[in-house]
Amino acid sequence: MTSTDRTILVSGASIAGPALAYWLRRLGFTPTVVERAPRLRDGGYAIDVRGAAVEVADRMGLLPQIRRARTGMRALSVVGADGHRRATLDVARLGDDTAARDAELMRGHLSRILYAATEHDVEYVFDDSVTALEETPDGVHVTFENAAPRTFGLVVGADGLHSTVRRIAFGPEERFRRDLGNYISIFGVPNHLGLDREAMLHNTPGRLAGLYSAAPHTGRVEPPGPGEETAAGPNPRAQAILAFSSRREIPFDHRDTAAHKQILRTVFADVGWEAPRLLRHLADTTDFYFDSISQIRMDHWSRGRTVLVGDAAHCPSPLSGQGTSLALVGAYVLACELAAADGDHRAAFTRYEQRMRGYVAQNQALVSSGGGILVPATRARIWLRDQMMRLAALLPVVARLGGGIQRAANAVELPDHRVLEGHAS
Repeated sequence: MTSTDRTILVSGASIAGPALAYWLRRLGFTPTVVERAPRLRDGGYAIDVRGAAVEVADRMGLLPQIRRARTGMRALSVVGADGHRRATLDVARLGDDTAARDAELMRGHLSRILYAATEHDVEYVFDDSVTALEETPDGVHVTFENAAPRTFGLVVGADGLHSTVRRIAFGPEERFRRDLGNYISIFGVPNHLGLDREAMLHNTPGRLAGLYSAAPHTGRVEPPGPGEETAAGPNPRAQAILAFSSRREIPFDHRDTAAHKQILRTVFADVGWEAPRLLRHLADTTDFYFDSISQIRMDHWSRGRTVLVGDAAHCPSPLSGQGTSLALVGAYVLACELAAADGDHRAAFTRYEQRMRGYVAQNQALVSSGGGILVPATRARIWLRDQMMRLAALLPVVARLGGGIQRAANAVELPDHRVLEGHAS
């Protein structure tokens, strides 16, 4: 393997990118991470590290930090327009013994944990993005929006649902994106309801307005340090959720924040409960997120010297709850296969897909009913969902509801990086 072969450009510094950079560096490669945003993005929603991804995090030595940053969510309530609770579910009862190792934490906290584990050993280039890729026999000549062109042995697209690398190397997003008929926005607001590790949701047909506030509540964007995860009292900040369904796909520019906010103002103009207050906060929020709920489905995740990982390759949608876990596992598997192939990227990419395909398929299949539970289409379906929650609160069988997720979360055989570290050079 030549020195050029070991230089790898990773586009995207959210979850999959830094996780991949960690393993590439550890296994003897020289990764460079380029990120369009001017700095690390701290916003986002609660995400889950489940099943095989927990093992990957443990192998990285990051599991204690991840567990300290757990949201600690205790209850999920659905409420009427007057704020009266119609049903409340004990979140802890949704899992079984196999889920005890899993962790829910804020996306921004996990992003910072991964960045801190790599920032001193990996080159990060913020406020820049890939604009062109030209493959040569010895590498990929990369043109950037701001920086001077460079040549790398391989290029990895870890840049999410709207991947620039995927568009350049494989074609327009529309070829691969499967719209699921739902849209979601999440943004930070003051915790004016005083929620303490609780979520409250209010539905009208086809629409959802929600608030949740999680531990830990250090008041900083950084993940909590030792002992801080047990601090008492409600978090002064909460996350607002606005979600809705649409029979027709709504066209929008995924970078046009002003247009996103106007869509929400229009859709939620007549929704009660806390929706009017949440809409007012759109004007001053600094961590706004809006997107369609979609999946990415591709026949191949690589082309030549370019390969995709995480949501860029196989976004399962937020409804699956598995995007983060797929990203962590995919990053680990790809790095291990590259190390095992000793320079033969074609063989590495083939084995990467062979190992990941079934795992991805099972996790993408988890979304079959998620939208109907989150955003029921009619008042009758809202009522039925609420009754199911009431029954679930009373029945011990509720602990087995997470069985399908756990099977999917563990449906992959991880390679062993330890047998590869000795060959890293």
